[in-house]
Amino acid sequence: MEGVSPVGRSLLAAANVVFGGERHLAMLPPEDQREKLGWTSPLEDSLQEIIQRRGQAVCVLASGDPLCYGIGSTLLRRIPIAEMTIAPAPSAFSLACARLGWILPEIETISLCGRNPVLLHSLLYPKARILALSSDRHTPAIVAKTLTQQGFGASEMVILEHMGGIKERQVTSIANLWEVENVDALAAISDLHTIAITCLPTDPNNYQNNYPASRCAGLPDHVYLHDGQLTKREVRAITLVALAPLPGQLLWDVGAGCGSIGIEWMRSHPRCQAIAIEQNLHRLQYAANNAIALGTPHIQVIKGVAPKVLEGLPPPDAIFIGGGLTVPKLFETCWSALKPGGRLVANTVTVESELLLLQKHQELGGELIRIAIQRAEPVGKFLGWKGMAMVTQWSVMKGYP
Repeated sequence: MEGVSPVGRSLLAAANVVFGGERHLAMLPPEDQREKLGWTSPLEDSLQEIIQRRGQAVCVLASGDPLCYGIGSTLLRRIPIAEMTIAPAPSAFSLACARLGWILPEIETISLCGRNPVLLHSLLYPKARILALSSDRHTPAIVAKTLTQQGFGASEMVILEHMGGIKERQVTSIANLWEVENVDALAAISDLHTIAITCLPTDPNNYQNNYPASRCAGLPDHVYLHDGQLTKREVRAITLVALAPLPGQLLWDVGAGCGSIGIEWMRSHPRCQAIAIEQNLHRLQYAANNAIALGTPHIQVIKGVAPKVLEGLPPPDAIFIGGGLTVPKLFETCWSALKPGGRLVANTVTVESELLLLQKHQELGGELIRIAIQRAEPVGKFLGWKGMAMVTQWSVMKGYP
């Protein structure tokens, strides 16, 4: 309680009802007779309890900054800020930076509380500094295993427990030595902690060949599982530039194949979203596996035949059509669903689809380009140029009514 600000204390004192976690409610004095409610599972039940008390003086207790992966963010999706006062304290990230001498804007931050640990994959690169909020005492072992599997076994991990409290302590280990170092200390880790990671490759010489660290478009082809239906690296980079992802935007990847376009769209920013639509079951599995491996587990993978399967999907900010342009009503359905100001990009290698792109270009404008890539390959004792299939690309922005 000593760490609560004066504003926070006055709000707590004026409340008729107090919500909080078990450890938060335990900090209130024993003689406090007000109604106290702990969080339920599912959380939705507690949220409804709070909403039903609209107009009453309700105080919600939370650690640190409730808008930094906290309950404040959840409440603001249900209750307008005009009906709420938020009294933040330093977040776990701020406290960890103060302990370690790290500069907050220069580090990567993530919450692994109730989230898939493969989200870490998209944050890993040499010398990266990452602060991760843990789910419980088992999270560090999961993180250590993930780092090791991804080629970052030499990374240093610092467990910062109970920051700001009387039980505060730090435990340090190396990811690939997690099971053998500091056994007693590691076994006694508490549920309440933050993990600080300094990323170091296990084998710096082989790192670049084994792990795609860049978040720019055009990851190497070999990082994807596929059956040949893969937008090649150079074409993929040009396509993502044309799609122009922005934070928080949604992409439809129609005819997704192994999911490369949607995955790299999501890797461009943590808030980007993508729906991958594919009718081939094996390719859908490739897309799901690739999404996990490349740190975008939240990509939505849908099996079905467009345009029928597109009905009822949330309207996108951008659409990529990688195949099936000649399917009746496909383009019309996509164009109708696209938000005003959105971008549509279509790639094709067939003459029939090229003709359709030419017609749409004449009708709607946009940019029509042809992409020709040649790669140097052995010809006997020498090198020669081998051309890839030429790709015609049309990109267009939908105007506002």
